[in-house]
Amino acid sequence: MTPPPRRRSIPAVRYLLGEHRLPCFLAGFALAALFFHSFPLSTTTTTTTILQASDPGRVAVPDPITRRVLIEEMPGATGKVPQGLKRKGNRILVTGGAGFVGSHLVDRLIGRGDSVIVIDNFFTGRKENLMHHFGNHRFELIRHDVVEPILLEVDQIYHLACPASPVHYKFNPTNVAGTLNMLGLAKRVGARFLLTSTSEVYGDPLQHPQVETYWGNVNPIGVRSCYDEGKRVAETLTMDYHRGAGIEVRIARIFNTYGPRMCIDDGRVVSNFVAQALRKEPMTVYGDGKQTRSFQYVSDLVEGLVRLMESEHIGPFNLGNPGEFTMLQLAEVVQETIDPKARIEFKPNTEDDPHMRKPDITKAKEQLGWEPTVSLRKGLPMMVSDFRQRIFGEQKAFSA
Repeated sequence: MTPPPRRRSIPAVRYLLGEHRLPCFLAGFALAALFFHSFPLSTTTTTTTILQASDPGRVAVPDPITRRVLIEEMPGATGKVPQGLKRKGNRILVTGGAGFVGSHLVDRLIGRGDSVIVIDNFFTGRKENLMHHFGNHRFELIRHDVVEPILLEVDQIYHLACPASPVHYKFNPTNVAGTLNMLGLAKRVGARFLLTSTSEVYGDPLQHPQVETYWGNVNPIGVRSCYDEGKRVAETLTMDYHRGAGIEVRIARIFNTYGPRMCIDDGRVVSNFVAQALRKEPMTVYGDGKQTRSFQYVSDLVEGLVRLMESEHIGPFNLGNPGEFTMLQLAEVVQETIDPKARIEFKPNTEDDPHMRKPDITKAKEQLGWEPTVSLRKGLPMMVSDFRQRIFGEQKAFSA
């Protein structure tokens, strides 16, 4: 006898999700609302209390998403941000930070408690300039060329990366591409940007001393134009990003600077004279030696850069020592410091070499409260001591 066919039953899950989906959804929603109303995520600290603690006048409007993520019972929580999460100083990028000026700037920033990232391709920079910061958790060093983009989360950018002596910048001009990339980074992350420009933007000046409003007298196709005009373009780009994209910018026009960690054979007059005198070689004076320059010690420049970055002024600002020396007078000071018997040798002048260079720093005095404090006769011995150790130390290491 054939058994009667069995009735097909509808599975419970299929039944609930099919014909009665809406009633089940409403019931679940009601249960969830009841649960969260009866058992809040925290009984002590809420996002509202945190916001009110930091800003007593703030309207209490809790964010449910933030509330679920941030509000947890933590040991020692008192309604304030835990000590480990408090911000400590700025996060600062220094391009060219392994170089002469850059490494002294890094020392200053690290010393005041900032976190510093240095990027440098070591074309003229040296790791030795920064080795004393290795192991410091607030210091990072990245081998990178600014002509290639990079993305970093920073609050401020000191853009120093660019060879500054004719020996180097004629071989590797980087002004425009590097500045453009760093301005793009400042735009993406909202960082304040400081451009280190140069007194070379004034060219062979027809106005003396030079004020920031002077437009300069520059040969746009000369042998030095890759640097002179490159820095002028860098200033243009900086102001365009400020006006067009709202980037906070600062512009410093740096005059001749000297001090420890300068490249020994970079072709600049102070390092040339000091290295030649120490090696018992004749000091090379180009032309008649009557060209004038103004020389500031590196610590004075670093102070000016930091004050400019922290100010509310855009610039440009002349940063230099208004004390003016002819090349022959500089040679005499080097003789006094190193060797009274050091000889001077005259050679034909180089093309487009400026005849006069002296900054008017009235604007920096009035708006930044800055002026140099280290005289040439006081600063030069400190540079000589560094050069003596590096020149003769390196020679001994080489001969060994």
